[in-house]
Amino acid sequence: NYEPQAVSLAGRLLKLKQRISSLELVPSSGAMFEVTANDKLVHSKRATGEFPEPAAVLQALRSL
Repeated sequence: NYEPQAVSLAGRLLKLKQRISSLELVPSSGAMFEVTANDKLVHSKRATGEFPEPAAVLQALRSL
């Protein structure tokens, strides 16, 4: 169950208010978890097999 981690990551992402115009959590099956920004894939649990480290996602978003 990745819901607590997803909600925690969403909270951290919302601190980037000047860079995020919207945020959407979409429940899915199969333990998928993907982060996209500006139509670019930032992280895919499906591809890596791991939930993203929040610091890595934040850094990737800051560099867009």
